[in-house]
Amino acid sequence: MVDGEHYFPVIKAALENIERDLGYKLMAVVFIGGTEKITEETDLNSLGYPVVFEAEPLVGINYALSKYKPDLTIDLSDEPVVGYIERFKFASYILKAGVSYLGADFRFDPPIFHDIATKPSISIIGTGKRVGKTAISAYICRRFEKAGLSPLVVAMGRGGPEEPEVLEGKKLHITPQFLLKASKEGKHAASDHYEDALMSRVTTIGCRRCGGGMAGVPFISNVLEGASLANKLKEELVIFEGSGSALPPIRTDTRIIVVGAHQPVEYIGGYLGPYRLLISDIVILTMCEEPMASQEKVDLLEKTIKKVNPDLQVIKTVFRPRPLKNISGKRIFLASTAPLKVKEILRGYLEKEFDCEVVGISENLSNRPKLKRDLERHKGKFTTILTELKAASVDVVTSMGLEMGADVIYMDNEPVVIGEDGELEDALVGLAKESISKFRRRKKRDKS
Repeated sequence: MVDGEHYFPVIKAALENIERDLGYKLMAVVFIGGTEKITEETDLNSLGYPVVFEAEPLVGINYALSKYKPDLTIDLSDEPVVGYIERFKFASYILKAGVSYLGADFRFDPPIFHDIATKPSISIIGTGKRVGKTAISAYICRRFEKAGLSPLVVAMGRGGPEEPEVLEGKKLHITPQFLLKASKEGKHAASDHYEDALMSRVTTIGCRRCGGGMAGVPFISNVLEGASLANKLKEELVIFEGSGSALPPIRTDTRIIVVGAHQPVEYIGGYLGPYRLLISDIVILTMCEEPMASQEKVDLLEKTIKKVNPDLQVIKTVFRPRPLKNISGKRIFLASTAPLKVKEILRGYLEKEFDCEVVGISENLSNRPKLKRDLERHKGKFTTILTELKAASVDVVTSMGLEMGADVIYMDNEPVVIGEDGELEDALVGLAKESISKFRRRKKRDKS
């Protein structure tokens, strides 16, 4: 990639240096703009390489990626033709093509998705932490079970086990005592795979990861081992669940991306947000309500998403609590990761839909010291603790709740669609069928 702000002999010398001293074989040059020092297109044509010259730089880059199928794109441009914003945009499309992107002092390599799944599969990825991936995953599995599909989940979490762990959601009786015992054994009993198994009641394989790159690559993980274990189980459709903005390192047939409407728009449309949108098939936009996000913000996010990938279906949702047991007539203390500003929405919904009285709410489920103080402050006021299965929900909430003589009940966060009834369920079942068809076509090609 070259620009017209560099003197022509300098560009030519740089290209020669790339081949002679760095050992790369150059296939083509893409001109991406600027005319200060290159006066005629004939200058570029005399470089000795095929030249791609388009009015819109990204059009030229995508054309060259498709035509020449390179291993590497080298960027010899600079400001003012390209700056940080443009380079991240270029990087998203280059990585989507499976190509590395090299500049003077940076390099982006595409994530490696290992082709080891022997069953149809779907990835659930996100644009950050606390956007609702696990809640969406559990919802998906319940709907797939209802549709006669046979799902299992491979969950990748920051608190996952050293060796992949299988939890048979249908068979296990996951009680507060069960989880507290696991916690005392040194396990993170509020890790995503425990939540998946409890909320979806399907078989779940827990895995771990540490670190996450800008394009979503975990620094280390044992997800490959988890995928190999999934291959041996009887279930027919595998859901690979990401962690934060880190992607499962497995090649899957389709992807669902979960975007939080409360997130900054530039996290979605800028940096390497477009890369995640470009490799996905459906967007589930969560938390689409005040005070998390205004209608104007939701509309802007949808517009931003469609600008990057017009083919993406965007489904707008909000979350509502779903207690796993009857809480009618009970005095409730609610422990949640939801911010304090939505507490009245949660209180009103629980009291109206489940005929209970919410006497206290803590938004500090991920802040142990504050959470303990909240529980102590409300001691004696509640008969039941209602909590998400996240963060400190077992080692603090469950432990203190049982010591106080309270019932501990876990709750799911269920997505509710803003718009057409059945839209989410229909889209998800359709995606599952598409995943199965893609898998069969791919395996048929591999055999031939």
